[in-house]
Amino acid sequence: MNEYIKNHQEDFDKTIEHFKNELNNLRVGRANPSTIESVLVDSYGVKTPLVQVSSIAVPDARSMTVEPWDKNLLKDIEKALTVADLGYSISVESTLVRVTVPQMTEDTRKEIVKSLNEKLEASKVAVRAVREKVKEEITEAQKNKDLTEDDKFDFVKELDEKTQELTKQLQEMGDGKEKEIMSV
Repeated sequence: MNEYIKNHQEDFDKTIEHFKNELNNLRVGRANPSTIESVLVDSYGVKTPLVQVSSIAVPDARSMTVEPWDKNLLKDIEKALTVADLGYSISVESTLVRVTVPQMTEDTRKEIVKSLNEKLEASKVAVRAVREKVKEEITEAQKNKDLTEDDKFDFVKELDEKTQELTKQLQEMGDGKEKEIMSV
């Protein structure tokens, strides 16, 4: 791997990692705590992720329970989950908030797949943006006589192969998630 790609490997890795996180946050018809962990709760005037003010449990495939460490936050958690509009049913039960995941309809699945494809395309665009940045550095180095023209073409070819490999990896991840979403 050439030095220009190595210098931006972290950018490529961040793009892949971000897409993985986006996939984890998509609803697939069963309870998944990662879909609500980042919901911001107004905790004493400060917006705080739900996971930092409560424990989240999954008692069964269709529901989650959110138990705040401070019971005074029950109403704030209920409000935050309702405002987040995730399509879940929210109810308060004495010391916890119950989040019920409804059965997914065909239309819901199609909407989620549409959202998945938008996130996939955004990730592919991000990979291409990093590619363009690296390509500009290679071209600039060749203009400054730090690289020969042959080296430039070899580096750009290697960069294109890396970009294709990452794009294929993103596509495979997206296809796997789509299959998971569409399975009844």
